[in-house]
Amino acid sequence: MNINRWIQRLAGLFVLVSLLLAHITGDVNLLKPTWLWIAVFVGFNLFQSSFTGFCPLAKILKAAGVKE
Repeated sequence: MNINRWIQRLAGLFVLVSLLLAHITGDVNLLKPTWLWIAVFVGFNLFQSSFTGFCPLAKILKAAGVKE
C-alpha cells in the first residue's frame, strides 16, 4: 500500500475516532467539543496540503519506510 492510501486511511480513522470520543464523553444529547479539534486539525492539514503539497503525515510515513 502506498503513502496516499495510508494518508486517506489514517485521516478517516482520526476523524471517526474524534467524533466517537466527542459523542461518548459528552453529556446526554450534547457533544464534548474538545475532541472535535482533532477532526479540525486533520481537515486543516488535508486542506492546506492540497495547496502546498506538504503533508506532515507523509513525512512521517516516508521516514517509517512506506513506499511512495
